[in-house]
Amino acid sequence: MRTGFRLLTLLAAGALAVASSVLLVAQAPAPAYRAPRAADGKANLNGIWQALNEAEWDIEGHSAAPGRVQALGAEDAVVPGLGIVEGGPLPYLPAAAAKKKANFDKRLASDPVVKCYLPGVPRAMYLPQPFQIIQSQKHIMMAFQYAGAVRTIYMADQTPAPADSWMGWSNGKWEGDTLVVDSTGFNDLSWFDRAGNFHSDALHVVERITPVSADLLNYEATIDDKKVFSRPWKMSMPIYRRKDKGARLLEFRCVEFVEDLIYGALRKQGR
Repeated sequence: MRTGFRLLTLLAAGALAVASSVLLVAQAPAPAYRAPRAADGKANLNGIWQALNEAEWDIEGHSAAPGRVQALGAEDAVVPGLGIVEGGPLPYLPAAAAKKKANFDKRLASDPVVKCYLPGVPRAMYLPQPFQIIQSQKHIMMAFQYAGAVRTIYMADQTPAPADSWMGWSNGKWEGDTLVVDSTGFNDLSWFDRAGNFHSDALHVVERITPVSADLLNYEATIDDKKVFSRPWKMSMPIYRRKDKGARLLEFRCVEFVEDLIYGALRKQGR
């Protein structure tokens, strides 16, 4: 009897040990993803990428709503979205909040993207068109299908912004597999979205782009603009690799689509 009881005890203890081991393995964190390496040993971010969200309509969470041209019906309606802004509403200063409302009210006539102007940063990253990352040791380029926009991120020979521009001036560095991009030198002409969220020429953007799998990047951008916002704030979103067969950037020269919108009033009557 004692021998049988001892055997049962040993078997139970063994089963418990095995179960505990399985539980510990199940609870152990998965090893961190290590991206493929580029020629310089850094994470290889080369490829065609695109955000899949509704931030272009409004970076904050929003419901479906009529569009800018109601005669177009659902074709121009606002697509509902959860938003990409973290930590609550955008912290506009009072005067800036009034300007944002004015931007929204006249968004068809005033949105720079409607007129085919360059989208600025970070808006270029979540426009509903793909972009390409082209990586080298000294520079990382981002080429956008929209309007042929381009960003150059200087990984070496870094300097302050020589002048203000639509896309700003970007200096980058690596923190492990994360590409950190520090951008200044913006003009005050671009918007964050179609809803009229905007910035001034004091805009400072710090982006963090981290590969989390072979086909997924985690994107974060911290926005600091003391002329417009009471504090810095952050947006974040996933960006996906385009897996289409033969994926590449195609031509989207939008200037010719907006000539009548911009210059139509100057056309001589009767012609």
